Amino acid sequence: MMICKPKTFFLVLLLVFAFYPPMAAGGQTEREYRQAKSCFEKLMKDPAKQRIRHNWIMCIKKFRSVYAAQPDGPRADDALYMTAQLYAKLYKTSLSTQDKQQSLDYYNRLLKHFPKSPYRSKAKKAIAKKTSKFKAKPQGKKRSSDQKKSSRPEAGSLAKVKGIRFWSSPSYTRVVIDVESEVRYTHRLLKKDPAIAKPMRLYVDLDRARIEQGLKPVVPIADNLLSDARAAQYRPDTVRIVLDIKSIDNFKIFSLRNPFRIVVDVSSVPRKTTSKTASKKRFKHELEKASNKIPKGGLAKQLALGVRRIVIDPGHGGRDPGAIGYLKSVKEKNVTLEISRRVARKIRKKLGCEAILTRKGDTFLSLEERTAIANTKNADLFISIHTNAHKRKACRGIETYFLNLATDEDAILVAARENATSAKNISDLEAILSDLMKNSKIDESSRLSGYVQESLVKKLKPKYRWIKDKGVKQAPFYVLLGAEMPCILVEIAFITNPRECRRLNTAAYQDDIAEGIVRGIKQYIKELHPVALTRSEAQKPGG
Repeated sequence: MMICKPKTFFLVLLLVFAFYPPMAAGGQTEREYRQAKSCFEKLMKDPAKQRIRHNWIMCIKKFRSVYAAQPDGPRADDALYMTAQLYAKLYKTSLSTQDKQQSLDYYNRLLKHFPKSPYRSKAKKAIAKKTSKFKAKPQGKKRSSDQKKSSRPEAGSLAKVKGIRFWSSPSYTRVVIDVESEVRYTHRLLKKDPAIAKPMRLYVDLDRARIEQGLKPVVPIADNLLSDARAAQYRPDTVRIVLDIKSIDNFKIFSLRNPFRIVVDVSSVPRKTTSKTASKKRFKHELEKASNKIPKGGLAKQLALGVRRIVIDPGHGGRDPGAIGYLKSVKEKNVTLEISRRVARKIRKKLGCEAILTRKGDTFLSLEERTAIANTKNADLFISIHTNAHKRKACRGIETYFLNLATDEDAILVAARENATSAKNISDLEAILSDLMKNSKIDESSRLSGYVQESLVKKLKPKYRWIKDKGVKQAPFYVLLGAEMPCILVEIAFITNPRECRRLNTAAYQDDIAEGIVRGIKQYIKELHPVALTRSEAQKPGG
């Protein structure tokens, strides 16, 4: 028997891995599949975990990574089937049509790519079961008038469509459809039809709905993108909302709850209706107009940086007080407004950028309106300012969020509170985030939130005791949905904590928080264009 020397053995081993990489990859894939299966089994045993969407998505990602690593490997069909199964089970909890569609898509992918898979028959049965519920019923004999009358839904059982609101700019329009209660809806984009003199249209059909008495059938919009929004009782139990389109590059549709409303975002490149000479003159006029509002050197700073306009959003307001402090006289809406005013003043003075507040006084704004303001003002950054709250008075600290899937249960609870909805609704909302965030500035928002969080902690820790850095987190906040610029939400302190509540009620602490936020924004700007601020400082008198 031949005995290999240690050096020879390791050389042979290296050759095996060099010439047979699939063997190594196969072993790794098998390990990853077992980990994914373990994740699934643990989830099925824990009803509490099943109530949080993040836990489902975590298991789904594990199976998808197995398939992505080896699309033709021995575990590829297993991974596809398990992914479809997870989405199907998640749908029973979320009732989200996106989850149901994802399940069907993965079942169909399994059938298409693996015709000999042992899961084939199970996948076919699952598809048949899911699609049979939505097939149209075959038309039988003509009904009598009595039958027709009895088949119509009772008005009281239908949700009322109560209103249509909109905000617009030359390149962006947000339309919100207010509904009395939650309904299912579908949408479709129709091409322009010159034969019947019809423009391009986007319609949304609301099932089990009726138009409330007094709702205007036509809401004129008349901006660069949309002519109007029309509402009609399309069928006895279906309301159709039609948007007549002038110009469109992209659109997004999603729903929010408490109260239920459907949000339609339409965007396009602004029309070129003037000559180049006229455009240059208008641009020059805008520059001269802007230069009178900002410090000397600030305009060059703005143009160099690409950050010219920042929208600051004081959380809550009006009939929505937000969280009530440990000191009952201290309310979140008042604290956030005062700090936001200070942030805006410092932005104008220290950064030379234009600062716009979503609200200047104690007024109520819906969450979707705040984002619409940022978009219609063509903001380069959007900062929403809030105070945190918890039933445990000992909870304290600062945390900064950007829009994404929630990373932990605490993040879900914070988002649920700020969205004025339930944790279950937050989990359901995550089903549509992947589509909503395809063009959002996630990386930029993540960097901005990192700089602001770091700057706040660095500013406050030397002056105040017990400052806790809770870090940067991510969650689906309504107020950030659809924002077309880097956007963050800052939870500046726990208003329910005795020490932090008292501090929030002082001008000095409010000013230090505002200073920390602005320094974080400045650091983010420096990262975008490191020499721009230096140039601008040199242009100041005595520079």
